[in-house]
Amino acid sequence: MVKSKTKPRLRVLIGSATALGPGKVDLLEAVGRSGSISGAARDLNMSYRRAWLLIDTMNRCFKEDLVVTVTGGKGGGGAEITPMACEIISRYREMEEKAAESVRQELTFFEDLLVEGGKRDL
Repeated sequence: MVKSKTKPRLRVLIGSATALGPGKVDLLEAVGRSGSISGAARDLNMSYRRAWLLIDTMNRCFKEDLVVTVTGGKGGGGAEITPMACEIISRYREMEEKAAESVRQELTFFEDLLVEGGKRDL
């Protein structure tokens, strides 16, 4: 099966707050890879403050923290994703796959109508 460039974007809303979406899941994965919020922010080309605010929002939206900070010492500080974050990442990615498959035919229809790159000369 050929992977489509067009895909649905899922967001999990808690009231008016977006508890989880594609950017936040990418951030969780980046923290897991880099072991730090600043490293994750660099990997995703965002400011440390933006990354920290997104993590703070996620930690407040879920019953358990998804990212915990590790205090500095000889090797310096860092951040870790929790087992709950690992589960959330896995389930979110599964939801993305299921959503994409369930609307595959409609996405193909839109791909045929959309301009490559998102803009046409006017």
